[in-house]
Order: sequence, then C-alpha cells, then structure tokens
Amino acid sequence: MPHRSRLSTFVLDCQVEDLAPHVDFWRQALGKPVKRLPPEDDDGRYAVLDTADDEPVLMLQKVDHASRIHLDIETDDIEAEVARLEDLGATRVAQVKDWWVMQAPSGHRFCVVKPQGKPFDAHLNRWD
Repeated sequence: MPHRSRLSTFVLDCQVEDLAPHVDFWRQALGKPVKRLPPEDDDGRYAVLDTADDEPVLMLQKVDHASRIHLDIETDDIEAEVARLEDLGATRVAQVKDWWVMQAPSGHRFCVVKPQGKPFDAHLNRWD
C-alpha cells in the first residue's frame, strides 16, 4: 500500500521520579521554550520543546527503563509502515495507544507514530 513516512521526533527517555528538572535542563541547554501539551498528555510523563517547523520534535518522556534516546518515525499509514519495517527485519514490541514500539535488528527501539502536527509534506519518503 502506498504511504509516506519521515523522521519525526528525538525522544529522551528519562528514568526519573520528577521530569520537570530534566525538562528545564534541556530547555536551557538548547534555548527552546517548553510547548504546551493538550490536556490528555499533560500528566507529567511527557514534555515537548517548541522547535521550528523545519526541526525534528524533541520530546522528553518519563519511563521505567534505563534512560536512553529513541527515534520516532511518523507516517500517514502506521500499519503499512510497520509492515515495511518488519520486512527489513524490525520486530513489533508493543502497541501503545495508537502507535507501535518497534525494535531494529541492531536492538535499538523506535516508535512508528501518526503525523505529529507539523506540516507533513517536507522531507517525506514515499513507499509503494
């Protein structure tokens, strides 16, 4: 099935009790303000720095596993993109809400997500 995808987000997974001081560190380190989240995501587990439309999203997320960074790939067809990545050797780890956590053959985790609110027309890969 034809679909499109691109790199979307760098996610800083933070194994911490309180995300706020870590958000403040990255806010100051990168000179980016914190973006206001929709109420359903404003539970203290997530924070997003306000990047320009031509920059990747930078998200911090409170997690139970060791701190690390992972990538999000955004797509207009999650199932088609997950299937394409499985054909390349990736495996499904878990579905969370409406996205998939995947694992690359190298062992790195990444997520396949819906478009993340910025114009979904630049730097796209088109897959048939």
